[in-house]
Amino acid sequence: MSQYSGKIVFYEGRCFTGRKLEVYGDCDNFQDRGFMNRVNSIRVESGAWICYDHPDFKGQQYILERGEYPEFQRWNAHNDHMGSCKPIRMHGEHYRIELFEGCNYTGQCMELCDDCPFLQSCGFGKTCVNSVRVFGDGAWVMYEEPNFRGRMYIVERGNYCGHNEWQAQNPNIQSIRRVVNYF
Repeated sequence: MSQYSGKIVFYEGRCFTGRKLEVYGDCDNFQDRGFMNRVNSIRVESGAWICYDHPDFKGQQYILERGEYPEFQRWNAHNDHMGSCKPIRMHGEHYRIELFEGCNYTGQCMELCDDCPFLQSCGFGKTCVNSVRVFGDGAWVMYEEPNFRGRMYIVERGNYCGHNEWQAQNPNIQSIRRVVNYF
């Protein structure tokens, strides 16, 4: 199994019942594999995954790490729609991220190497994060609300000049955590 793969199993019914779809890598459209977009439970057998409620890696993002999710509320979904998924690209265990208040890496900057449940309590004066640089090996999940709640967005190694590059509708980010990938 490569560093970019893993295994995730989607079930139509709650508590791992009904038809299932096993995925080992990028899957841009569940319907192309004969599986409708209704998912009520998930088992992540290995890796960490980003799942989307629409095909082609669009829509609401859900970060799922190794474990069992017997109903859609367990991954913070408001409904049972799921259309695509891909493994989170992990390169190692060294985490480092820079958050910027302004677009194109301007304004106040904060560097993190560990989880932060509330950015403002750690010295980041604004609730807006408009650009990000991810260094090191790991991926991060940014949340719109404190304590790792609300809409979530994944950022992997690379540069993000504006919040639209991580598919956010607005730049409101108030907490951030590392993705821990278990194989």
